[in-house]
Amino acid sequence: MSDLRELYQEVIFDHNRSPRNFHPMEDADHVADGHNPLCGDQLTVYLRIEDGRIADASFVGHGCAISTASASLMTETVRGMKVEEVEALFEDVHEMLTDAAPEGRDFGKLEVFSGVKEFPARVKCATLAWHTLHNALAGVRDTAKTE
Repeated sequence: MSDLRELYQEVIFDHNRSPRNFHPMEDADHVADGHNPLCGDQLTVYLRIEDGRIADASFVGHGCAISTASASLMTETVRGMKVEEVEALFEDVHEMLTDAAPEGRDFGKLEVFSGVKEFPARVKCATLAWHTLHNALAGVRDTAKTE
């Protein structure tokens, strides 16, 4: 179990040091802001949707390692997915982070966050990007908060 935990930590550190899709998107058609007052994490999620799919996803902001890694892995994961699939994934990821992972769901690289629920204060860091994504998809202009 220790080797698996170390692997998960390395993936999180890698995505924090070199976040993927970390840039503003000029041609985004869905944008939302997020803020975690507890940790100070702040981010903006940008999406471009074409034919009901996420054609492109990116983010900018600052935060702790878990928050940044979550946003980085999220943007990698949702690219190319149908909007409905992304909404279902949002629900499943939230469940994985706060309760138990839904049976039969393959989370792929997102599985690295499965142990976060053991640290309740860190759950908000991991879910911030996802709540912000959810707001962007819904067209909600209020800042997504984890409080």
